[in-house]
Amino acid sequence: MNTGVTETVVIIVGAGPSGLSTAASLHRLSIPYVILEREDCIASIFNNKSYDRLHLHLTKQFCQLPHMPFPANFPSYVPIKDFLKYLDDYASHFKINPMFHNFVKFAKYDEDRKKWKVEAEIVGGRSAEEEGGVRWYEGKFLVVATGETSDVFIPAVDGLSEFKGEVIHSTEYKSGERFENKKVLVVGAGNSGMEIAFDLSNHGAKTSIVVRSPMHILSRWSTNLGLMSLASMPLHLVDSFLVFVNTIMYGDLTKYGIQRPKEGPFLMKVRDGKYPVIDVGTVKKIKSGVTEVKEHKRRWK
Repeated sequence: MNTGVTETVVIIVGAGPSGLSTAASLHRLSIPYVILEREDCIASIFNNKSYDRLHLHLTKQFCQLPHMPFPANFPSYVPIKDFLKYLDDYASHFKINPMFHNFVKFAKYDEDRKKWKVEAEIVGGRSAEEEGGVRWYEGKFLVVATGETSDVFIPAVDGLSEFKGEVIHSTEYKSGERFENKKVLVVGAGNSGMEIAFDLSNHGAKTSIVVRSPMHILSRWSTNLGLMSLASMPLHLVDSFLVFVNTIMYGDLTKYGIQRPKEGPFLMKVRDGKYPVIDVGTVKKIKSGVTEVKEHKRRWK
């Protein structure tokens, strides 16, 4: 079923923080736009796939959206429930009404007409007739705001199909409360993995974490200082400062199975898209033996 073509000036794909920021800026300038979102809500990763103890890893000055700062009474590290309320208020204030259940399948620029043509499939529709339908959008500009970590990935682990226990992805994790006194292996030591390991151990789970590659672990305060320093210092000097300070803070972590990369943390983010881990207390758990680091293996039992 084809429901015709919607014409506008700007087509925004994704109703997360970046898409909302773009929409708000266009609204202030009275520039027509549509915002297409495949899920049923704004900021679906935060709304549907976040754990209970989550706080934004950077201070609020780095996380607030343009044209509307966080309320003054918000803490420095904003809890997820407050962040979601802020996003809802932001969308309401700037009259942002995304087209939900619109999964963009195709986008092509027409050189002759100087316009983008975008095809969106209706997913999760309210009726059988609507489900699977197609909508077309045309606009002079296309903004892709789909985020960096929107897709679930489960690595191929030999033996996983024979494992008799429960297997969940981090996007399904809510709290360590139900894992008390259970043995839990966290595969992956990025920010989500390290914070989930911390939460599990706080709830009495016998927690181990698999570190698959070298990584930078930074304290909260040094990360924020580093970000502020980028405005006036070259990236390589900021990276050198971060490595020096955090080596003093955490010491040599190789004895615990954690290697530090040769490249600096911000360089790796800019070049490879790989984030440093911002420590919320997991390193202390590892050093005390409460949380154990496991070497990556091809097969787990």
